[in-house]
Amino acid sequence: MAILVTGSTGTIGSHVLSSLQGHGTEIRALTRSPEKARFPEGIESVNGDLGDVTSFRNALSGVSTLFLLAPNVPDELTQTMLALNAAREAGVKGIVYLSVFKAEHYTDVPHFFGKYAVEQMIAALDLPVTVLRPAYFIQNDLRQKDALLGGGVYGMPIGDKGISMVDVRDIGEVAALELLRREHSATPLVRETYELVGPDSLTGDILAHLWSEVLGRPIRYAGNDLKGFEERLNSFLPAWHAYDLRLMFNRYQQDGAVASPAEVARFAQLLGHPPRSYRDFAKDAVTQWTKA
Repeated sequence: MAILVTGSTGTIGSHVLSSLQGHGTEIRALTRSPEKARFPEGIESVNGDLGDVTSFRNALSGVSTLFLLAPNVPDELTQTMLALNAAREAGVKGIVYLSVFKAEHYTDVPHFFGKYAVEQMIAALDLPVTVLRPAYFIQNDLRQKDALLGGGVYGMPIGDKGISMVDVRDIGEVAALELLRREHSATPLVRETYELVGPDSLTGDILAHLWSEVLGRPIRYAGNDLKGFEERLNSFLPAWHAYDLRLMFNRYQQDGAVASPAEVARFAQLLGHPPRSYRDFAKDAVTQWTKA
């Protein structure tokens, strides 16, 4: 039997695949273009798409464990619910589902509340699922390179309440650990939920100060202008997606997304090491930017 990874060509999926290598388990990667995909050695490309339920059901043949990452699309909830039902019908014994931190609180943010609805389905049907709830990805801030180096600003309008950002490498590691735990179990395991959170509460001003130290030059926080933020997003994203993200950042500004010490400690225990810090990410990013 095999582990099937969805979202395999994206940031999270690629880290999950690399963390799964070398464990003596058959790994398959779902992709719409198997002929173009370039995966690590030993990973089998499988044709399929969550948006095409027939192809996904075919891809589940011989699969015992599933990593389920749904894309941020208008019908994300429908795609995810159909995928869970298809996996149940196919006899998949274990699933790791990527949700989001604070999903139940951000009820006006579509891609948050959709994931929470999926969590409710998982609980109601008592499915053998590990729900992973990551905070805002640290690596999203790689997109700040031009603003930091060219404009001297940190431009993400995260506000001053604090966010416990998480490193995508930690997400990949813990997803792989849970997939392997469920794959190697002789019987389906009980439901689990983990908050995937970083060790620091980060605000716009804190990050501007941190980048100033790492870069050795003054960096300022660009502020909380959400209207301008949405307008910039509209230049390269569909309008619905830009508005969805604006709503998310509005809640970050209003309420924050700060993890408790207990949540950080539980994540560290699951990982087997402390969650990676934003400062370490920033230092690594500057090193790579300098080399480039």
